Amino acid sequence: MRCPKCGGIEDKVIDSRLSKDGYSIRRRRECIVCEFRFTTYEQIERADIRVIKRDGRGEPFDRHKLLSGVSKACEKRPISMEQLEKIVEEIIHDLETNYPREIPSSVIGAKVMEKLHELDEVAYVRYASVYRHFQDIGEFIDEIQSLEKRPKSNVLQPELFK
Repeated sequence: MRCPKCGGIEDKVIDSRLSKDGYSIRRRRECIVCEFRFTTYEQIERADIRVIKRDGRGEPFDRHKLLSGVSKACEKRPISMEQLEKIVEEIIHDLETNYPREIPSSVIGAKVMEKLHELDEVAYVRYASVYRHFQDIGEFIDEIQSLEKRPKSNVLQPELFK
């Protein structure tokens, strides 16, 4: 690993631990040349997933693009970055487990909307407005009224007795 300060290529690992999300390993390193300390993350290299867009063209799946879209929908909402990371990891895990390597963007969008509906209704409506291309205020009103009719699972307190 090249030192970000001096560019030296020799370092030693001081500490290794599992990251908070459990999907990567956090390593503290120290450069042998300048003794600068820095952090690296090691992750599993995932299978190449291709997203098939609405117009038929394909592009490589981009985790950062997914996280960015979810983050924009949740902007100024009481949702932590850890919750957003968890949602993205759950979506990716579901896609890798249950779908072939080529996945329509509509499937990914539906998964995001499902997760946001469970997490925060305002974020859900924001995402839905972009994903479904709302054209006027009437479509917003229809979507908000449909939220009242749908059962909302309580993520914080699951029902114990049915």
